[in-house]
Amino acid sequence: MGRRRALFLMGSLGTFLRYPDDVYPLLKMKRAIEKAEKQIPPEPHWGFCYSMLHKVSRSFSLVIQQLGTDLRNAVCVFYLVLRALDTVEDDTSIPTDEKLPILIAFHRHIYDTDWHYSCKSEESFNLFDLSHPFGILLCDLQILLNPTLGGTKEYKVLMDQFHHVAAAFLELEKGYQEAIEEITKRMGAGMAKFICQEVETVDDYDEYCHYVAGLVGLGLSKLFLASGSEVLLPDWEQISNSMGYFFRYNNSKTNIIRDYLEDINEIPKSRMFWPRKIWGKYADKLEDLKYEENSTKAVHCLNEMVTNALTHIEDCLKYMAALRDPSIFRFCAIPQIMAIGTLALCYNNVQVFRGVVKLRRGLTAKVIDRTKTMADVYGAFHDFSCMLKTKVDKNDPNASMTLNRLEAVQKVCRDTGVLHKRKSYINDKGRSYNVYIVMLVILLAIVFAYLRAN
Repeated sequence: MGRRRALFLMGSLGTFLRYPDDVYPLLKMKRAIEKAEKQIPPEPHWGFCYSMLHKVSRSFSLVIQQLGTDLRNAVCVFYLVLRALDTVEDDTSIPTDEKLPILIAFHRHIYDTDWHYSCKSEESFNLFDLSHPFGILLCDLQILLNPTLGGTKEYKVLMDQFHHVAAAFLELEKGYQEAIEEITKRMGAGMAKFICQEVETVDDYDEYCHYVAGLVGLGLSKLFLASGSEVLLPDWEQISNSMGYFFRYNNSKTNIIRDYLEDINEIPKSRMFWPRKIWGKYADKLEDLKYEENSTKAVHCLNEMVTNALTHIEDCLKYMAALRDPSIFRFCAIPQIMAIGTLALCYNNVQVFRGVVKLRRGLTAKVIDRTKTMADVYGAFHDFSCMLKTKVDKNDPNASMTLNRLEAVQKVCRDTGVLHKRKSYINDKGRSYNVYIVMLVILLAIVFAYLRAN
């Protein structure tokens, strides 16, 4: 099967043996994804939207299934519109004088079923030959454990066939359309502003994140209100903005921190979203942080960025605690838990400057499987904040500030009195499962894949 395939299979088996309690949630998630794929609407425009949603974000396409049909359709379109807008902003090969008018007018393009735009595509690759008897199983393992492998040029397809998204948008109820149009207009204008302006101060950073992430939180709140399922708190704009800052599926502070290396290595031009006011304390140039000789300062800078993101947690918890609809609650809670988990993984981790840092796929599956109540959310935030706290180095220049933020989060969680009511998936004792059962499951999967191929 080749050296790369063999190494991948060994790594996959090693992961399953190290975390045997991941197997069942992973299998459940795989079945849920397959079920969602079979429920794609027959209409061409809706079929395109849900197929594209599955390709650009498997986990989001699964979480969105929690919602009722009308709201689910609105959120699907909202996500794809903003994903298309983000694709234009991210494409550094588009000249500025061409990019700015597209961003500013994007809210009008969603009404035009003839509009589309061709961006550069991502090269696709696949490690495995699906004609091989074991290729199907290996591909399944590949996707389950690392869904970023094997791109499918999905962003190019989204932009080339954006007319399908516009057609779906035009079928939404008026309240949904108005919310999506307003947020798209504000976001496009904000993106255009920062195409021409560097992120210098922390206030600049917050403003940029408001445009590209906070507005997502505000938009979702407007969609929830339009659905009639939720009411808004008096301070809904502030806490919705914080939800967006933290949200896991867009250019949130979480993703901006995690994606440092990808952004700084962007061709033909780097994308730089970290504020100079922070990184300037540690390097002359932001790109200097990726070099090994600057590792200590790079990690200190990273830790300050994570500490900045932690300031939004209490607003996020307040927002989720106020939700009334169970499906909307799960839709919001799952990505928030994944966000705090990602920050805990990134904190004090030099690998952020070396490669990809992301939650283990099995842990993601457990978050999706086990997040049902606010007790689960408080427990997860408490667990991940404890995990992060153990990584704080007293010699870090921001250690006291980080610890203060974490202790405040832990106090909020403890004061609810519900931490004992759920199972921890951070300190899970399920590793005592018999590894032979896991081996049997894998063996049966291989046999099944062989029979299906023949």
